[in-house]
Amino acid sequence: MRRTKEDAEKTRQTVLEAALKLFSRDGYSLTTLSRIAKEAGCSRGPIYWHFENKDDLYEAVLSYSQEPLEALVAECVEMLDTPVEAMDRFIEQWLWLLATNRQYRQSFEILLNKTELTDAMTRTLKRERALTKSIIGLFQTLVERAIEERLITTQEDPKDLGLLSYTYLMGITQTWLFSPKLFSLKNEMPFFQRQFWALLGKK
Repeated sequence: MRRTKEDAEKTRQTVLEAALKLFSRDGYSLTTLSRIAKEAGCSRGPIYWHFENKDDLYEAVLSYSQEPLEALVAECVEMLDTPVEAMDRFIEQWLWLLATNRQYRQSFEILLNKTELTDAMTRTLKRERALTKSIIGLFQTLVERAIEERLITTQEDPKDLGLLSYTYLMGITQTWLFSPKLFSLKNEMPFFQRQFWALLGKK
C-alpha cells in the first residue's frame, strides 16, 4: 500500500510538472489535458484520478506561488513588533523566491502573463484576491507600527502605503517576468530594497 501511495504521488507530481511547463509556455487556453497527458507520459486517466478537470489542475499549479506567499504573510504577521524587519523579510523573500525558485516563478508568470481570466476560474481568482488583500493589509499594519515607533517619517496614509508596497513589488515582478534579460533580479535585489525604504521615508 505504501508503494502504491508513493507511485500515486509521483504521478501527481509528474502531471503537475507537465502542466506547469505547458501552461507557462503555451498559456491556459491552448493547453489541453490531452497535451498535458502526453507531456507527462501517461493517459488522461491518471490526471482525472488526481484532478477534477483542467481548472482544478490549473489551481494546483498556481498554488506553487500562492502557498509560499500565504506562508510568508503568516510569518510576517508574527513579526509585528519589529515592523521594519518584517517588511525587509517580506520583500527579500518575495524577490528571492522569484529569482531562485523555478516552480514559484513559472506559476507567477502563468497567472500574470499566460492566462485569460474567465468565470471558470472563480475559486482561483477568489484565493488570489484574498492573498492580495492580505498582503496589502499586512503592509498597512506594519507601516502603522513603524510610524508609531518613529521609524518612518511620512504624511501619507498607511492604507495608501500598504497599497504602494504591493504595487511596487508587483511592478518589479511583472517587468522582470516580461523581460528577464532586462536586469539581473538577484543583483538588483539590494537596490530594490533600498528604494522601497526611500519611498516610505525610512530614517
